[in-house]
This record gives sequence, structure tokens and C-alpha cells, in this order.
Amino acid sequence: MSTELRRLRNYIDGEFRDAADGRTTEVVNPATGEAYATAPLSGQADVDAAMAAAAAAFPAWRDTTPAERQKALLKIADAFEERAEELIAAEVENTGKPAGLTRSEEIPPMVDQIRFFAGAARMLEGRSAGEYMDGMTSIIRREPVGVCAQVAPWNYPMMMAVWKFAPAIAAGNTVVLKPSDTTPASTVLIADILGSILPKGVFNVICGDRDTGRMMVEHPTPAMASITGSVRAGMSVAESASKDVKRVHLELGGKAPVVVFEDTDIAKAVEDISVAGFFNAGQDCTAATRVLVQESIHDEFVAALAKAAAETKTGQPDDEDVLYGPLNNPNQLKQVSGFIERLPAHAKVEAGGHQVGDKGYFYAPTVVSGLKQDDEIVQNEVFGPVITVQSFSDETQAIEYANGVEYALASSVWTKDHARAMRLSKALDFGCVWINTHIPLVAEMPHGGFKKSGYGKDLSAYGFDDYTRIKHVMTSLDA
Repeated sequence: MSTELRRLRNYIDGEFRDAADGRTTEVVNPATGEAYATAPLSGQADVDAAMAAAAAAFPAWRDTTPAERQKALLKIADAFEERAEELIAAEVENTGKPAGLTRSEEIPPMVDQIRFFAGAARMLEGRSAGEYMDGMTSIIRREPVGVCAQVAPWNYPMMMAVWKFAPAIAAGNTVVLKPSDTTPASTVLIADILGSILPKGVFNVICGDRDTGRMMVEHPTPAMASITGSVRAGMSVAESASKDVKRVHLELGGKAPVVVFEDTDIAKAVEDISVAGFFNAGQDCTAATRVLVQESIHDEFVAALAKAAAETKTGQPDDEDVLYGPLNNPNQLKQVSGFIERLPAHAKVEAGGHQVGDKGYFYAPTVVSGLKQDDEIVQNEVFGPVITVQSFSDETQAIEYANGVEYALASSVWTKDHARAMRLSKALDFGCVWINTHIPLVAEMPHGGFKKSGYGKDLSAYGFDDYTRIKHVMTSLDA
């Protein structure tokens, strides 16, 4: 006897709708491998409708006062708290994440981030007005860019939706947001929450695949395209957006180096690094996946890290003892498995290296040692619960290895030597450098990388600024 699947719908111009042509895709719970819902497979007609709604809503939303936008965002934050259990349930179905960790590690920062951008709405500052030419006064206006086409990823679908819509709406823009085709449930619920607070058309959600995302970016209406995703997807968005010179905001892949010096407290470092590497099944662009350890402590560190991996649990969302759930989809399981299957002969799997169970897409906490700088698994993003370990001889070689990849999102340094930490923080070519910690984020500080990790910032006043444009107004004093 088959179970009827729940029907998810697009949210366009203040109402929920099916795709115009009726097409749908099945949505699978990665913890079970079974479908639980259908979602629209949106086409050109749906993209056109969402863009038209956002464009129609933009003039009125642009002209609201910062205080009005702040009030709306504060209401949204309150509603997220009030409906937290619904959001958690949707996200757990989306991703298979542990319910307890979703409750403690995602809801509070999401609410805080929305409230931060509510405050930022009232901080639209420009440089001081003044007379830079005789008889002329110049002022700076900071304005919203317009309609924003936004694409969120499947690793943190709920939180990344917040990172997209909150700064855009705070700045006075309107939004068309597409969740990943594998994780639309929590975003559709967010549309229901925002729809009860915002004017129709300010926030729109369309579900679909990469073709839907391509139609959004290529559409003539948006002034800006923002994506969190793979490097390949980011390059495609940048190319498409260039045809009509759209603004582009890209938060792409990562391959974070974790540089551990011999004066580090090994037990503390291993404890923190293992959590930062395995949390969310390693499906995090900032995950502590690439550990570089000074030669003198390499063997001791690897043994301790392998032990920590062996003691780390993955499992079903309702198991309170697990650190992480499944990989998001069968393709991701195949990708992670493939990296391990293709390891060179000089590499050694110290822990894990295999799928867990025959239900869902679970993969064991894995540690691989004996690697060289040009190995595939060192150079490319695995995006799974896999930590690699290399050794280095001195500070110079540590910096060379750390910077020797195409990604440049996040990094960390582990040492008791303050001067060394400061030297490394300058030398490491990454958008974030943590010292004796890895992965904490706060709404007030920017998140974003360099090189193939993309450009633009999420969170912070810098992220807010990305959703604004600068206008110079000059007036004659003689008129």
C-alpha cells in the first residue's frame, strides 16, 4: 500500500501555486531514501510570473522607511521562534539532520541573523555630504538594487534561505528565491511565514532544478543574482549574468586548511577539529576537512583524530547521540565514496571509509593520512565526513600547503604562539582565519571567500552593503 506524497507548491505574488504546466519532481528524505513529497518543476512561465510579481512589488517596498522594514523583519524573527518546531520538522525531512542539533544549532542563529539585518535596515549610511567643488554640494544615496534572483543550496537550506532574503529585504529589494530541488520543504514553509507579514510579491519562492535556476539568472528582470553552491554552478551564473551585466554574489566551494603546530594542545585541538570536520556530515564549505600537522606531532595527532572519528556517530534524526545525519542524496554518496575508492597507494584510511547501513545515505566518519599536496582528495572538495591529514616541516611549508588549492573561503591556525598566529592570519589567503577554533559564525562578521570560493559577503554590514547601490547627487548652491 503506497503512502500519498505531500504536495509542495511555489509561492508567487502572495499565493501558493503549482507549476504552470503541472510538472513535479519527487522529494526524498535522505535518512530513509524514500520519497515524502512532490515539488513543482518550475519552467519559464513560473519564472516569468515570479519575476513580474517581484518587479511589481519593488517600487512600494523600496519606498518603505527603514523603520517599516525593520519592523517586518522583527516580526519574521518572532514568527520563526513561534514556529520553530515546524521549521525543524521540515528541515529534518529535507536533510535527515539530527533534530536536536537542528533545534540548538540552527534556529537560534537564524533568528539572530534576521534580527541583525532588521537593525541593519536602519543603518543605510553614506559618506558625509560636503562641498568638493566651489558652489556645489554632494551627497551620497544608498539604494536597493531591485529584484534579486537567489539560489540556495541543499546543505543548510533553511539557514541559507535566511542569509539570502534577510539582507535583501532589509535593504529594500524584492526576492525570487529557489531552493535546491532536493531540499525545498523548509523554504516553502518559510514562504508561508513571510507571506503573512510581507506585502505580496516582496518574497517569492519557486521550486525546480538547475534549468529553473538558469532561467532565473538569465531573466531580464533581476538586477542581481546571488547563489550559494558549487564552483561549477557559480561559474555558470557569472557567465549568464554577464550577458546583461547583472550584479553577481557568489558563495561557492571551500577546502579549509587547519594548520596545527607542535605547541598545540593536541587533545583539545582534536576534539574541536573532529566536530568541525564531521558536523553536518562534512557538508559545509567551511568544514575542517584538510588538516596540516607539524611533523613532530603528526603520528600522535593522527592516532588521536582516528580515535575521535571512531567514537563519532552518525544515524537517524531522532537519535540524540549522533553528531550528523546522512549525505544529502545518492549522487553525493557516490561522490564521497569515489574519493575514497580512488585514493593513491601512499594514502592510508585511518578510520571509516565506508557507507553505513543499507537505508539512507549515511557515510562513516573518515580520516585519511599519508597524503601529498597534489592528491585529488587534497585539491578537490569532498563535501562529506572526510578529514585528510598531511604533515609539514615548518611555517613556510605550512603556508605553502595551506594556500596551495584553488579555494579560499576559510582556514584555521592552532598554536599558543601569538606572533605566529598573527603571521599566519596575514599569510593565509582565505576569507576567514580562525585561531585555535574552527567554524563559529556571528551575524556581525562577514562570511565569504576569494579565488574560486567566489566573491561578495554574507552576514554583517558588508553582506548588507552587497544588496545596495551607490548614487551620487550633486546640487548647485546658486540655484
